This record gives sequence, structure tokens and C-alpha cells, in this order.
Amino acid sequence: MSKDKILIVEDEEELGELVRDYLQAEGYTVILTGEGEQGIKKFHEEEPIMAVLDIMLPNIDGIEVCRMIRKESNIPILMMSAKKSDTDKIIGLGIGADDYITKPFSPRELVARIKAHLRRYKYLSGNNEDDGIIQYGDLKLNKNRFEVFVSGDQVNLSAKEFQLLHLLVSHKGQVFSKEQLYENVWGYSHLGDSNTVTVYMRKIREKIEVDSSKPNYIQTVWGIGYKFSDSL
Repeated sequence: MSKDKILIVEDEEELGELVRDYLQAEGYTVILTGEGEQGIKKFHEEEPIMAVLDIMLPNIDGIEVCRMIRKESNIPILMMSAKKSDTDKIIGLGIGADDYITKPFSPRELVARIKAHLRRYKYLSGNNEDDGIIQYGDLKLNKNRFEVFVSGDQVNLSAKEFQLLHLLVSHKGQVFSKEQLYENVWGYSHLGDSNTVTVYMRKIREKIEVDSSKPNYIQTVWGIGYKFSDSL
């Protein structure tokens, strides 16, 4: 088994076991539980590198589990739900989830998403020859430690928030469409839904901008997408 541990919290026993079997076939070590409270316990005990959470869970729901994990860790978090509305999606992303998939789904698609998240997470959190520091104006990123500072004060970003910001900062002045941002950060096609990127950009701006309604760092290029300011 791989040393990479993935926490699965899913109360539908058959689905949980199916996802576990697919991930184990890919060489991952899987910690599977069907309750939110146990999910938090296993997160602390096992220190997984990623979490996959159902939204509707006994005791503590997946939204609260996500919120509690995000207070302590920047590991990728993917939410699962049987609901097709965007409400759960926006709530989930708003509290730090990195991705969302609606049931029923193909286990192969889920595995592909998990692998893409882990590949980017490992790349950004791995050790490199340089110190991993990027600084523009009062904004400083440490790629090796997944840390962001604004005017010397640390701000907490989720893994995907950091990856989006890092991509823009590393290519300052370059305009990215929402589709390009999604494909570069999530690692698979955008599937026609631009809402995810919009939600993330709003959350990032709220955390790094003095006035998120008048951003200095991340600028909207109307009709195209976003860019990081090249005039700082």
C-alpha cells in the first residue's frame, strides 16, 4: 500500500466500500468511516493526505467535518452529495472544500479527481531547491509551506485557494479564463460550470485584499477571466 492515506466519510456502506476498493486498487491506503464524529477522530489519528466527505452524515454532517478539518489542515477536501442544487456546492466551497461531486458518479471519475488534487497538492507542498518565496507588494507566498502573508499577517487559505493564487501570482499580468484556471488547478475539464472559480476568487479576495470590492491584486478582465496585477 502507498503511504498516502485518504479519509473517506460516507454513510452509504456500499458506496463507501466501492470507493475504497477503487482507491486501494490504485495503491492508496484508505480510512473508511460512516459517521462525521468518527471522521474527525480518524483525521486526527491517521493524518490523511486528503479527505472525501459526504455532506449528509449521522451526528456531524460533512459541512461541519470539512470546517473542522480546514481549521487545522490544508489537505485537499472533496465533498459528495446526492443533491443536484448549487446550494450545497456553494456552502461546501465557502467553508474550504476544494471540490464537489454529485451522486451518482463514476468511481473512475472520482479517482481521477483525487489523483489530480493530490498531484498538485504534493507539487506545491514538496521541498524545492529555492526557498519557495514569492512576494509582490504586501503579499507574500511561501510555496513550500502553503503559507500566505498580507502586510506581515498570516491568512489561512485552503489548498485550492492557495493553488489558484499561486498560479496567478506566478504568471502576473497573464489573463486566465475561468476554464483555464479550473483545468490548471483541478486538473480536468471545466465541464461548463464557471461558478466554482467565481466562488473561489471571491473567497481569496476577501482574505487578501484590503477592499475586496476594489481589488489591487486579483483583477477581473471582463468577458475573459482574471489576472494578477502586473503594476505592483
